[in-house]
Amino acid sequence: MDEKDHNILRLMQRDARLTAEAISQQVGLSPPAVQKRLKKLRDTGVIERDIAVLSPGKLGRDMTIIVEVLLERENRAQLDAFKRKMRTADCVQQCYYTTGEADFLLILTVKDIKEYEAFTQEHFFDASNISRFKTAVVMDRVKVSLDVL
Repeated sequence: MDEKDHNILRLMQRDARLTAEAISQQVGLSPPAVQKRLKKLRDTGVIERDIAVLSPGKLGRDMTIIVEVLLERENRAQLDAFKRKMRTADCVQQCYYTTGEADFLLILTVKDIKEYEAFTQEHFFDASNISRFKTAVVMDRVKVSLDVL
């Protein structure tokens, strides 16, 4: 990857709907050259997905919650089982397997505290392998980004 690829990626992070022509004008390449580079970036997995970023508040999901989860036992089967559950939980936006005190760090968006309580009942209290969890309710979304470059 060269600086042209990085410039294309920076633009795509901001607006994935940009046309090859619009990108070409900003990076100094022809539209076909931009299309070729985008195809390669997608084929090699540098661009994983083109997505729409939604506003949780406009969809009635006004609460963002950060949860640290500590497992009782940390073996491969237990880790994989927890990862599978988090991948299918609708309110989990992000789930990270981490080092340090917590085994997992979760970022959730929920309608209200009742929805979060239901999530904890299903995924923490009913699960035999959860030692404990710590919850932080986000008061202000200061910066939200998936940008890498």
